Amino acid sequence: MAELATIARPYAEALFNSSQNDLEGTLQWLDSLAAVAANEQLLQFASNPNVADQQVYDLLVDVARVQLPDAGRNFLHTVIESGRVAALPEVASQFRSMKNSQSGSSDAIVYSAFPISDFDLGRVSVALEKRFGRKLNVSVQEDPSLIGGIRVVVGDEVLDTSVRARLEQMKVALTA
Repeated sequence: MAELATIARPYAEALFNSSQNDLEGTLQWLDSLAAVAANEQLLQFASNPNVADQQVYDLLVDVARVQLPDAGRNFLHTVIESGRVAALPEVASQFRSMKNSQSGSSDAIVYSAFPISDFDLGRVSVALEKRFGRKLNVSVQEDPSLIGGIRVVVGDEVLDTSVRARLEQMKVALTA
């Protein structure tokens, strides 16, 4: 993975520096392309020597369903011509890190056993920002295995208040 991170860094930095006036818009289309580029079948297609670069470009854009600005088209053509399609997810990750670093925020994933209403998510976000001491970009993913409660991941920090975690703690305490 370190090699992929090393390969992705110059692309992420160049894209970050060239898109200072629309970081959020750039992140949206970059995340869409990265999600498509993570597909193993697409990577096999892209690495096929019988497939033209324009075919790879067309497929990526069509599947991602994004309208790329001129800078985005140039960026994607450069990535494809360099044979670095597999690095797109890492480029997106590093770009997001640079954007968050500039704005002083972090990404937070809230795992919940049940859907969370917008109102409740707002309250949870405020509490989490206070707990972690920084602005958070919160996204929610459902995980029924939690049984109840939430599990929050912010970078390498985890806050687990789920029923599953509490049951595990009880199990450890009873078997110790």
